[in-house]
Amino acid sequence: MLHNDLRDIAVDHGCIGFGVTTAEPFAGLEEEMVERKSSGLAANLAFTYRDPSVASDVRRTYPWAERLVALAFPYLPDAGRSEREAGTLRIARFADGDRYEGLRTALGAVAARLSGAGHRAEILSDDTRLVDRAVAVRAGVAWAGKSAMALVPGAGPWVLLGSVVTDAALDVGGPMRRSCGTCVACIPACPTGAILDDGVIDVPRCLAYVLQAPGVIPIDLREAVGDRLYGCDDCLTSCPPGHHVLESALPVPGPRIIDVLGSTDRELLGRYGHFYLPGRRPRFLRRNALVAAGNDRSAHLESVVIGYAGHPDWLLRAHAAWAIGRFGTGVGLRALERAIEEERDGRVRAEIHRAKERWTAGAGLR
Repeated sequence: MLHNDLRDIAVDHGCIGFGVTTAEPFAGLEEEMVERKSSGLAANLAFTYRDPSVASDVRRTYPWAERLVALAFPYLPDAGRSEREAGTLRIARFADGDRYEGLRTALGAVAARLSGAGHRAEILSDDTRLVDRAVAVRAGVAWAGKSAMALVPGAGPWVLLGSVVTDAALDVGGPMRRSCGTCVACIPACPTGAILDDGVIDVPRCLAYVLQAPGVIPIDLREAVGDRLYGCDDCLTSCPPGHHVLESALPVPGPRIIDVLGSTDRELLGRYGHFYLPGRRPRFLRRNALVAAGNDRSAHLESVVIGYAGHPDWLLRAHAAWAIGRFGTGVGLRALERAIEEERDGRVRAEIHRAKERWTAGAGLR
């Protein structure tokens, strides 16, 4: 009875997936995460990689745990689909707003029912202490996709995942008998070739990671960044199980590059404060927008980008230099020549030299 009540509550709150599994450690998960860290495939990811022994065994946090109630909450078609347009930026659809609000409400309702029945219940979602995808797969809510995404019938990868930890001895399910089979659509769709194998991601090349990571965006990945401000949906948009919900989503225009580059810190945090930004610093949004401007090369953006060649932040001057070189105009070359005369930071000087060489070679000329 309690199990059915919980499932009904989840459905009533908009969830498309519900399942229950034991609180036993996830066999092999800790070792897999440690190996990916040591091999460099996990880059400098923290989050669940901060302590794989904890993230793979919920009883290290909650020794009393008996079950994990897994929920999957869809964010399409409500979040819409990105519309590509010159001068604008793309944002991964899960980040168009606080899409976790609906999931948190559903998890809270499930936890309240468990508590009302006299059981302990704690919510874990997007939390360092548990790998959400592992729970969803073992509970039969999803199957593990080749893109490393959890794929849910009826929604594909367009879901958010969360769990309720409880001491209630609920009936448990098992993994679903479903897989990607021979489908490899996500692998060639990745703009940087970051999907290496069945569920293995070369994180340093994944644009979703790159656009969140601090520091300089690697030169060999900047063109692949394209018009992205935050996140990358290419492995999701290519996934056949999610096509029908994607097609039913209305197109949503992204923010204008010029608006992001022209906004104050307070304005950017007001609009995008729900993003993960290292140190809560909007400089990384501007960095990403400068790269997008260099890829876009709309004429009205050049003067704004040139203005960033004199910005107090070396990181932004460096990416502005690259973008100026991409415009390939005489105005841009003169701006680079002025900048090199005054620049004292070796990292920025190197970017300016590379940009000038590109201009001289004609690769950036239009």
